[in-house]
Amino acid sequence: MHIDLLEKRYYKIGEVAKAFNVNTSLIRFWEKEFDIIKPKKNAKGNRLFTAEDIKNFKLIFNLVKERGFTLDGAKQKLKQNPNTTLHNHELITKLEFVKAELVKIKNQL
Repeated sequence: MHIDLLEKRYYKIGEVAKAFNVNTSLIRFWEKEFDIIKPKKNAKGNRLFTAEDIKNFKLIFNLVKERGFTLDGAKQKLKQNPNTTLHNHELITKLEFVKAELVKIKNQL
């Protein structure tokens, strides 16, 4: 899954929701459920997500939406072996990127 966000220091909740094609309520809910998503809040109370938050949200999105884990199952997976889960997710992301580039090259031929 490729998320198309510009390189910025902070992302608003609407930008994150649009990039993942989900409702903002899901982002707020997952923020409360998972400790690894910790957005900053400005004086108005608006959530500002960092690149690290986006990476963690992408990991949770992969576990829950793409691989079919329940929320409790995703929490347990992240608590039991977070480094392995993160490493596997990064590896899958890189392989998907390589596959997309190869398909793009194939289509140009």
